[in-house]
Amino acid sequence: MSNQTYRQFDPWRTAPVRETERKDVYKTHYFNIDRISFESNDGNEFERYCINANSGDTVAVLALTDDGKIPLVEQYRVATHRWTLEIPGGHPLGDERPLDTAKRKLAEEGGFEAERFTQFARFLNTPSYSTEHTSVYFATKLTPVSRQSIGPETPRSEVRMVTLEQAYEMVVNGTIVDAKTIIAILRLKSGDFGHIND
Repeated sequence: MSNQTYRQFDPWRTAPVRETERKDVYKTHYFNIDRISFESNDGNEFERYCINANSGDTVAVLALTDDGKIPLVEQYRVATHRWTLEIPGGHPLGDERPLDTAKRKLAEEGGFEAERFTQFARFLNTPSYSTEHTSVYFATKLTPVSRQSIGPETPRSEVRMVTLEQAYEMVVNGTIVDAKTIIAILRLKSGDFGHIND
């Protein structure tokens, strides 16, 4: 992979708008919704709604068994009224640190504990209207443990153990549509894990 940069990009350059007012319109355990007023450089005013994550990064765990299988969790997602296949993941509880959340979610949802966790990605989920980030971990040296119910939406979720090639095919053919899962699988498939696989 080339280190050459074809176009310089500065994500922290001067903003083209100025925030003039912010009001909380809704609060939940995981996030708040703010109504924000802005003024652009040409004097125009406009409003946007922003979701502010208030419980730290969400996490996701790409786990790999010694025989090369990845646990994918069947989840029913009420917002989209559909089933998804996802790597284990979720929100922290209280002051839980991301790594501890990753360990808990891998056990609860995936049914495994791991000796090794390495963070290999962090991304903005929906930067157009949310501050939420997801930290993605690679977990190896797995040991099976008892799973827990993962919530009222999916009282009897199943875990499918698939190879990397099967997971990649499900990304390509649209079976897997969850962003964190797509990012993790494509990263593993690319082989660009460097020291993570050592």
